[in-house]
Formats: sequence, C-alpha cells, structure tokens
Amino acid sequence: MDQDKGDKGVEQSRKLSVGERWRNAQPTKAMAFWSCLASIVLTMIVGFGWGGWVTGGTAQKMAETLANDTVVQRLAPICVVQFNRDPAKEQKLTELKGTDSWQRDGYVEKQGWATMPGAEKADRNVAEACAKLLLPG
Repeated sequence: MDQDKGDKGVEQSRKLSVGERWRNAQPTKAMAFWSCLASIVLTMIVGFGWGGWVTGGTAQKMAETLANDTVVQRLAPICVVQFNRDPAKEQKLTELKGTDSWQRDGYVEKQGWATMPGAEKADRNVAEACAKLLLPG
C-alpha cells in the first residue's frame, strides 16, 4: 500500500506536458465565449491595421478625394487652352515664372484661365494644376 501512495505522489508532483494538459482540458462556456471574443478583436485589429479595411466614412472621404482629383486633372488642360488663347500670354508666362511657387495658383486665378466656361469663379485646385502644367519642373 505504501508503494501505491508513493507512486501517486510522484505522479502528482511531476509537471504535465502541454499535450497532456490539452487532452485533460474541459472547456467551459465562459472559456468558449472569451476565446471567440478574443478572436473577433484580433481579427478586427489585423483587418483595420494591416488588412486595408476602412470604415464607411473613410471610404466616402477617399471616394470624394479621388473624384475631386480626377475632375481637377480633366479641367487643368482646359485652363492651359485658355492660357494659350490669351494675346499677352508670353508676357504673362514670364510674370508667372517670376512669381513664387506658392503664389502661382493665385496668379492663374487672377488671369481668369482657371475659370471654367459656365463657372462664376476659378477653382484653386485647377489653378494650381494649371500652373504646374504651364511651368513643369
């Protein structure tokens, strides 16, 4: 009998391996719930952090920015055409070159080149893109 008690004490005192603990595990509802919740949170962190997921509001802002940039790209060449129709274009191009880079869009606006047909006033973004087309580099 004493031999049996000694064997049980040795068995209880040795550490169980991971495989043995896994086989002996008795999952509870609480453990299952917290595991699912942790999986959901981890998936969201990975998705939004590195997976390229965005919220609906962010997607809307990105779409608006893309649309505005596309419109500016399409209107800037019209601004260049209007510049080319200006009888004093050579003199004004020289003045534009002498203007600081941060003031060029304002100069193009004042000349009216960035005012699109049917519009009442010039678009600053179109004026900036037009100045870049007129003075590349």
